[in-house]
Amino acid sequence: MPAAGGPAHAGSTSKRARRARAQERHSPLFLWVKEVATVVLVAIVLSFLIKTFLFRAFYIPSESMVNTLDVNDRIFVNLLVPEPFALERGDVVVFRDTQGWLVPAAQKAAGPFTWVQDGLTFIGLLPDNSEQHLVKRVVGLPGDHVVCCDAGGRLMVNGAPLDESYINPAEVPQVREFDVVVPEGKVWVMGDNRNHSADSRAHTDSNGGFVNIADIEGRAAVIAWPLNRIGALDNYPDVFRGVPAPAGK
Repeated sequence: MPAAGGPAHAGSTSKRARRARAQERHSPLFLWVKEVATVVLVAIVLSFLIKTFLFRAFYIPSESMVNTLDVNDRIFVNLLVPEPFALERGDVVVFRDTQGWLVPAAQKAAGPFTWVQDGLTFIGLLPDNSEQHLVKRVVGLPGDHVVCCDAGGRLMVNGAPLDESYINPAEVPQVREFDVVVPEGKVWVMGDNRNHSADSRAHTDSNGGFVNIADIEGRAAVIAWPLNRIGALDNYPDVFRGVPAPAGK
C-alpha cells in the first residue's frame, strides 16, 4: 500500500491539474482571446497577400496631381497593372524613383514606435509614406510621338491634339516645348497640375525623361482617404479616343 504523499497522491494531483487546465482552455475568456487572436492573424495574412499581389496603399505628399489628387490623399494602387493587364494612356500610375527625380529622403530619427509603423506598412495596414515614389498620368506609351504643343497650346500624341479635361482648371498650363518618341519599355508621364509638376518634361537629362515600365508599381485605382474624397480614379478614355496607333504599329 503506497505511503501518504506517494505516487497515488501525485497521480491524483496531476489529474486535478489537467482538469484545471482543460477548464481554463474552455473558459469564456480563453475562448474569446483565442478567437480575437485568430481573427487578427487572419487579417494580417490577408492584408499582406493583398498588399503583395493585388492592391497597395500610398500617401500623396505633393500637389503635382491637383485636382485629381490632393496633398495627404491616401490611394489604393492596382498591382495587376502593367502586368498582367496592360497600361493605357491616361492611367494614373505610381512608380519607383530609380532615375533620381526626387531629393533623397532624409534619414528619419528612430522613435520608440517607428518599428510599429514600419511593420504595419510592410503588411499593408498603413500606406507607404517613404516619399520615394512618384505619381503621374501616362500620356505617351511605347512608340507614341508626343509633342507640345499645337497652335492652341494643346498636347499632341501621334498627331492628334488632346483636350485634357483632367488638367487643374485653376491655372492655364504654361507651354514648355518638347518633341519626343517614347522608346520601347518606357512611358512619358505628366502631372495634372501642369504648372507645378516636375514630370517627364523636367527630367529629359535622366533617361530622356521617360519612366521605365519595370519601375511602375501599379495603376492608382481609388482614393481611400479622406472620407469626403473617396472615389474611383478615371483614365479619361474620351481624351485619347482619337489618338491613332504609333507609326509602324
